[in-house]
Amino acid sequence: MVCDNCHERDAVVNLTTIENNAVRQLHLCEQCAAERGVETTVATPKHPLGEFLQAVQQQTMPASLDAGKCPFCGLTMKDFRDTGRLGCARCYTTFEPSMRELLRRVHGGPRHIGRTYRAPREEAVGTAGVLGELRDKLRRAVEQEQFETAAELRDRIRVLE
Repeated sequence: MVCDNCHERDAVVNLTTIENNAVRQLHLCEQCAAERGVETTVATPKHPLGEFLQAVQQQTMPASLDAGKCPFCGLTMKDFRDTGRLGCARCYTTFEPSMRELLRRVHGGPRHIGRTYRAPREEAVGTAGVLGELRDKLRRAVEQEQFETAAELRDRIRVLE
């Protein structure tokens, strides 16, 4: 489709206006759209966490600590502030001093306070695996209309639960 304004370039922007209950469509090239004040490039929105982290870090970090670069992935602290994401697991070691201060500011202290993770008991993990297998067998038995087998499996599942 050709631009409705210059009739020279391909139209890449579809501009729809409504005036007095009448819909008017214009197909414009990038140059003509820019002349009319229509933004043709879509900027990727910044992550809100990145903006927050950047604000906190600017308040607390001297510029000399910002010069680090992860030797594995090449991420800089500026990149982290912009995106709110680290590049790899080694970034934690590289940026540890900056991260400690940032976490202290965000969480109010350098130590975790709250519930700790407790791994499930061994027998609970084993039982969950057996239950999953039995439920799968039950589903297949019902699909194949083997109702006697399905009833036995159902009873075994109830005993384990």
